Amino acid sequence: MSYVGPDFDPPRPRRFRRGPLTVALAALVPGALAGWLVWQAVGDDSGGGSDRAVPATSSSEPGSGSASSPSSASTADDGRPSKSPAPSSSPSRSSSSSSSKPAASGSLKGKVVVIDPGHNPDNFQHASEINRKVNIGTNWKECDTTGTSTNAGYTEARFTLDVAHRMRTLLEKQGATVKLTQDGDRSFGPCVDERARIGNAAHADAVVSLHADGSAAGNRGFHVILPASVHAGAADTRPIVSASRDLGEHIAGLFVRETGSAPSNYVGDGTGLVVRDDLGGLNLSTVPKVFIECGNMRDTKDAAQLTSSAWREKAARGISEGIVGFLHG
Repeated sequence: MSYVGPDFDPPRPRRFRRGPLTVALAALVPGALAGWLVWQAVGDDSGGGSDRAVPATSSSEPGSGSASSPSSASTADDGRPSKSPAPSSSPSRSSSSSSSKPAASGSLKGKVVVIDPGHNPDNFQHASEINRKVNIGTNWKECDTTGTSTNAGYTEARFTLDVAHRMRTLLEKQGATVKLTQDGDRSFGPCVDERARIGNAAHADAVVSLHADGSAAGNRGFHVILPASVHAGAADTRPIVSASRDLGEHIAGLFVRETGSAPSNYVGDGTGLVVRDDLGGLNLSTVPKVFIECGNMRDTKDAAQLTSSAWREKAARGISEGIVGFLHG
């Protein structure tokens, strides 16, 4: 996810106190310490990142074709062809088809999880639709963006959909009912406000929006974005702030353990957690929800992980196990 466009503006610089939150995160992930040290030993690509995310180039601009192309988006990474419905100006037509069948049994029986794969492989073909402004409570933003990509052209939209499929399989095996906001089954979007409504309408016990960043080379690692306390217009996150933080802390800890990745070295002050009040997908949510930036597609070392099928399976497992831990209390 590049920090340009809807839900992707540069985060305001923040300094977190190193207190109980950092200690809690570290306590969750002792098994990943060795992997983290190896990661640190490898070093950054370009000798130091900045203190804030740097936008990707044209790949993150609404309507740009450089982040996605018909050839790169023609198949999902799990080998299944992407569906190609006729273009439509009404993105809401496919929300029901993105739902999986309810699970019959398991430790998560009765729990509903909504997975929100960021962007859409075909957004670049619908510039006017995704540039349409929608109300996110605090202000108006574009419906969606094309997302970012690796320097070799592997798109964020393909990455998020692949991880979403893997997570769905893992969570359904544990009995959860899993719904996707989109499954490659619509011509663009959905818009950020509709993505929030899908989770709300499902009365989800947890919602996770999947992304990958488009920052500068040398900026590495993951971060989980938590909703700030917002009460403005249609937005009121006050009832979900605490539960969303709990969800985010579980995911951050298990993501480190399963992938060996370190928290971001350019946002979050080393905690892997960032609080934002400018994201429509969080502002409009009435159920516990977080975003996760799984890595930086513009850094070659992070990109090597993001494009690895084996690493994506670890990422899916880490995020899923974080959700399980949160739901089990």
